[in-house]
Amino acid sequence: MTSRRELIDASIPLITANYVFPDIAEKVVEVLRRNDYEHLANIDEFAAAVTADLQSVNGDKHLRLLHEEPRPRAATEHHGFDKVEVLDGNIGYVENTWLREAGRFGDFAVAAMTLVAGTDALIIDLRRCRGGDPGMVSLICAYLFDESKHVNDIYSRPDDLTIQFWTPPYVPGRRFGGTKPVWVLTSSFTFSGGEELAYDLQQTGRATLVGETTRGGAHPTDWHELAEHLYLTVPEARAINPRSGTNWEGVGVVPDIAVPADQAMDHAVELARKFLADPGN
Repeated sequence: MTSRRELIDASIPLITANYVFPDIAEKVVEVLRRNDYEHLANIDEFAAAVTADLQSVNGDKHLRLLHEEPRPRAATEHHGFDKVEVLDGNIGYVENTWLREAGRFGDFAVAAMTLVAGTDALIIDLRRCRGGDPGMVSLICAYLFDESKHVNDIYSRPDDLTIQFWTPPYVPGRRFGGTKPVWVLTSSFTFSGGEELAYDLQQTGRATLVGETTRGGAHPTDWHELAEHLYLTVPEARAINPRSGTNWEGVGVVPDIAVPADQAMDHAVELARKFLADPGN
């Protein structure tokens, strides 16, 4: 059986070589080296203690030690697009809980966004979205503009490279378009890729955010398996918005209209209906 110290020793070079901020990596490693975890026989307690220490330096919620047992697949699989419908008043509604890889699951985004393309207003619900793929973010955004739009950049430390993310100039199906109103719902649970989608639409002025300030995780990660079902997640990159020059790391995405998450949907529907009843107001 691998000892707790051996697991820590295996984690240290992964953090040192890959964590997006080298100076922070050194401080995190110092914390790991001076703490003793051998008394933590329970693997979940060990993972929780290490995670707390990993995040103690700068609060990076993506830097974690996770113990995850395999879980059975859900009986129904919508690949993150949990609900898509047209509400009374011709208001589109799309709920996403996980922004899956665009290369494999982009057809689900195409289907969802095409269904609501003909609506007069749109609500995108990210209150339960725990993250996902920047490519999927760009694909969804493409349906909300009339032309290609620069929505995000990501700097990768291992590659020492900044990648630009633009919405594709062509999308399958129909676009909702760049002029009709969009509201995005957020909560204190909304994280990572879900935050990026909300932030990108807010920074471009394309959507009004309604709900709560999000969790504050803007660093894409890579997963490293240290032992069976035990993973070290190391943020190896950071988002750089082309308009703000920064991101939502540690501070979250702040909504334009702050309301409790459980009231955000009703509030957005009311705003949409008022707008549609008097668009010029």
